[in-house]
Amino acid sequence: MPEAALTENPASDPTATAAAIDVEDLKVHFRTSAGRVRAVDGVDLNVKIGAFHGIVGESGCGKTTLARAIVGLQSATAGRVRILGRDRAEWQSQDRKGFARAVQFIFQDPLGSMSRRQSVQQTMEEPLRIHGMGNARERRRKVEELLELVALPASVLDRLPRSLSGGQRQRVSIARALALDPEVLVCDEPLSALDVSVRAQIVNLFARLQAQLDLTIVIVAHDLAIVREVCSAVTVMYLGRVAEEGVARPLFADPAHPYSQALLFAVPSPDPRVEATRSRVLLEGDPPSPLNPPAGCRFSTRCPVAVGECRASEPTLRGVRHGGRAACLLADRTRHPVL
Repeated sequence: MPEAALTENPASDPTATAAAIDVEDLKVHFRTSAGRVRAVDGVDLNVKIGAFHGIVGESGCGKTTLARAIVGLQSATAGRVRILGRDRAEWQSQDRKGFARAVQFIFQDPLGSMSRRQSVQQTMEEPLRIHGMGNARERRRKVEELLELVALPASVLDRLPRSLSGGQRQRVSIARALALDPEVLVCDEPLSALDVSVRAQIVNLFARLQAQLDLTIVIVAHDLAIVREVCSAVTVMYLGRVAEEGVARPLFADPAHPYSQALLFAVPSPDPRVEATRSRVLLEGDPPSPLNPPAGCRFSTRCPVAVGECRASEPTLRGVRHGGRAACLLADRTRHPVL
């Protein structure tokens, strides 16, 4: 098989104006003995081709469920997902291998996503073999190129995943996801299990790969400092809904939603003089249960500026001062410029 076969990507060619990911009114509800859990409850999301898009929020806000539903790892209750201009459900049912070559998912726990009995070589070669790409020698060469891409030595090829460090495992996981030359990577909390110093290395790796390979990357994260540093766009989620969205730099410089402001105020400033002068937006209590979300704005039970109107009607996303959108009736009256 010629070498070119190892880099072929048969995904449909999207138009120049098509989004990489377009989510419309997506809902993921779970039936439990206590009632219906509204994990994702009417989310619209648009990720542009070539974007590094962050999805952030507290634990339980629905961001991981959203990411899994985008790639079909979680069934949706309602709504539609289009990826690279194609309906995701139809694409997966008609051409599952073609979808896998175009869209890859990176899990939170790299060790849990690998066979503990397979060497790194076997783990990374498996997708190439399943998709019939290359002979044994060509696949070995491809694997070595992928290791070089993620800055790992070829000496790890014969090792088992349990003998690698957390950072090395995540690099192997990323390299395996890149084996089929995907156009879209969806990453679920890929940094949460890593030490702080290793997180920075992996973030820099993602940023380099995104620029070098012209990837579209969606990253689910709770560390706003990292998202603020590398993402070009951001979506802030709260209790299964989008609270705010926009271009990362303007949104982080002047967030319009009180929840976004509270998340950012929780991130310490590296400058002690700035930190000493910052005001605080403190949230009281825990998020409400997705079994029984509050009437009106879902954030109203914890919002420090909520008024009666906030509890009477649920706000929709509307344009705000930073050029993005926020689901807040008081967005123009909740400015907190000192971040």
